Amino acid sequence: MKKEQEENQANQVDNSLKLIAKTSLIVFIGVIFSKVLAYVYRIIIARQFGPEVYGVFSLAIMIGGWFAAFSALGLSDGISRYIPIYRGKKETEKIRYIFRFSVIVLFISSIIAGIILFFASDFIAVQFFKNAKLSFFLKIFAVIVPINVLAYPFLSALRAYEKINWYSFIFNIAQNFAKVLFLIILILVGLGSSSIAFSYLLGMAAMLVLAYFVCKYKLAEIFSKSNIEQSEKKKIKKDLINYSIPLLFSGFISVLFYWIDSFSIGLFKGAFEVGIYNAAVPLAMALAVIPELFNQLFFPLITKEYSKDNLELIKTLSKQVSKWVFIIVLPIFILLFLFPGAAINLLFGQDYLPAINALRILSIGALISAVFMVSSQLISMIGKSRLVLFNIVLASAINFVLNMIFIPMQKIWFIDNAIGINGAALATLISVIVLNLLFVFEAKHYLKVIPLRRKMVNIFLLSIIPTALLLYFRTKFEMTLPLLVVLSGLFVIVYLALIVVSRSFDKNDWMIIKAIFLKAKSISQMKLNKAI
Repeated sequence: MKKEQEENQANQVDNSLKLIAKTSLIVFIGVIFSKVLAYVYRIIIARQFGPEVYGVFSLAIMIGGWFAAFSALGLSDGISRYIPIYRGKKETEKIRYIFRFSVIVLFISSIIAGIILFFASDFIAVQFFKNAKLSFFLKIFAVIVPINVLAYPFLSALRAYEKINWYSFIFNIAQNFAKVLFLIILILVGLGSSSIAFSYLLGMAAMLVLAYFVCKYKLAEIFSKSNIEQSEKKKIKKDLINYSIPLLFSGFISVLFYWIDSFSIGLFKGAFEVGIYNAAVPLAMALAVIPELFNQLFFPLITKEYSKDNLELIKTLSKQVSKWVFIIVLPIFILLFLFPGAAINLLFGQDYLPAINALRILSIGALISAVFMVSSQLISMIGKSRLVLFNIVLASAINFVLNMIFIPMQKIWFIDNAIGINGAALATLISVIVLNLLFVFEAKHYLKVIPLRRKMVNIFLLSIIPTALLLYFRTKFEMTLPLLVVLSGLFVIVYLALIVVSRSFDKNDWMIIKAIFLKAKSISQMKLNKAI
């Protein structure tokens, strides 16, 4: 009997890992397109209009994001948690009710938030940031807020039903493609910097429309009116609100946490410096792409397993996913840390090179966040939304205080204060370390899980060898773009070869590599058949 249970557990692990891997391949394609399009969008703005306009645009995204996060009320996170739970229990009526309730509430809250932002735009632009140009952007973003927020329940439903293909296409590709397309068209028409705000508006509108119609077609059952008792409705609303309200604040503060640097730089310096700094931020955030790939399915999957009390499966999945993220993220981090100037100059141009050291500092924080992403997901899985809120509030407070101290300083220890942005980056790094340590200790306390494998230490030590070779070549040759591309390719090849030779891949890794290969082969075959 025990042997049969162990075999069943092993099969569940294999099936879950294969599902995550295959889905991650699909999401990978979507996210790669997404990041390319997002970078193209930012690069066009940065190069076409210069650091100041790019900084104003970044401030508008920041403020609009705060209003959107607050008006979202944490309900999209509630949908992402409760729909998988109700699906696991086959309670379709509850899914219908929670979805309809969320859409109605978000419609009202987002409209109110948009109106407030519209009428407060002049005051925010002039009184806080001393930049009248920002007012126009904020008025357009006031219209974007309800469009953005209303897309949340539809996208969350697609993700909760594991329709990752559609979710990835709409969220990662469609909206970003629309933004780039409309930006180019509006620039050619002659709208100037106004084309930035209008293209962003049209891109978000495209996302909402697509998300609605895909849900209507693929998840028609959730649009039906639910037939449950009034007392049951009250209980569902109570559970959803009790879980979501803390996430309202944690969601708002998460966005605040992400943008505290830009806000502080805008207060102490100006839009120009914000623009410089925001050349480093998206490049460092490239490291977040990898955990994002796995997280699209990882959270709904472990939440569904948690509803079945399948903790052993969750522990195994957590450790394996952390290892995959670390293997992929580490070489990207090393290359970005060693050659930040090449990345900034290639994408944004020489005007943004003062952000080199900020990029190095931010990339360290991004690496830490990527590796320990699983711990934060585990805390959300068990419903500790208030604990998530506490963690983010504490980290945000630390970030804000350190920004207030570091940005005006002329020198921070051994780091020169390049127009204040290095201080902002260092503040973020310290707060990111604190935040992730909290999640790690809490996951250990509540679930007895530290989602790390010992072989990750071996992999880190192995990475020193290709890194040393890369440093040697950097001292011997002048780094041109073609040479850097060749050396980066060789670095990755040596890195992967050492992992294979040292047997750092276990049976689960080889199983997943095979599953991904077969999935890629099937996708290629489908495209070939269509072409024929």
